[in-house]
Amino acid sequence: MNDDMEIAIKRFSEIRRELGYTQAEFATLLGVSNTTADIERGRTKLSGKVVAELLKQFKINPLWLFGENTQKYLATSTVSFIPKVVTVDSSEKENIVLVNAKAAAGYPQNIQDVSWYRQLPAFDIPLPEFRNASYRGFQIEGDSMLPNLRPGEWVLAKAVEGLQAISANKMYVVVLHDAVLVKKIEKTPNPMEISLISLNENYPPYSIKIDQIQELWQVSSKITFGVDATSERGLLKQLQESMEELKNQLKNVKN
Repeated sequence: MNDDMEIAIKRFSEIRRELGYTQAEFATLLGVSNTTADIERGRTKLSGKVVAELLKQFKINPLWLFGENTQKYLATSTVSFIPKVVTVDSSEKENIVLVNAKAAAGYPQNIQDVSWYRQLPAFDIPLPEFRNASYRGFQIEGDSMLPNLRPGEWVLAKAVEGLQAISANKMYVVVLHDAVLVKKIEKTPNPMEISLISLNENYPPYSIKIDQIQELWQVSSKITFGVDATSERGLLKQLQESMEELKNQLKNVKN
């Protein structure tokens, strides 16, 4: 076995482990019979078809694979998530369009329909923080982002052009082809995928392909309702009282 092939086999195995696949799973993805064990042991040749699949699915640089380059991943194609439609007022100032929970159900399908946007409420906020960027308002549905975002609240989010601008400490409105989600985003070893994270631990993270995303908006602020003066200590007291009440109910049931 020549040196180039030895390097390629070692790096092939490295990529599989880095991406988190078993030998059987990786074989299925790459169109290899059974498992990749024979490739990783040097018993089966690393074919051009497998190298092409690594490039196509994971952007693995063939030159890196054979030890001729230090760049493991080729740059992903520049995917733009800029808004498909923006609206302006009579003064040609861009509006902040509001997408409520009901409208969000049809948002992915109408994402380029100008007439559809005209049916939605829109307004302008004359503050410097909302200048020099496109903003959109989305209503929160569901409890996956508790405690930070409650159902019925609104977030105002700034348009994000590409994944290079994302931060692990921010929340994002992710517009897919079939849904509008509010999540944290983490990059994965596979440059063609990202992981969507809920703040509510009852919802596990999951990965999506980058090409599933139509638009991306970074949450910058929220509009909330029912604000009261309950302190953290007050909330703790309420929780303790609720627990005591529950214990008493359980005692009554046992009696």
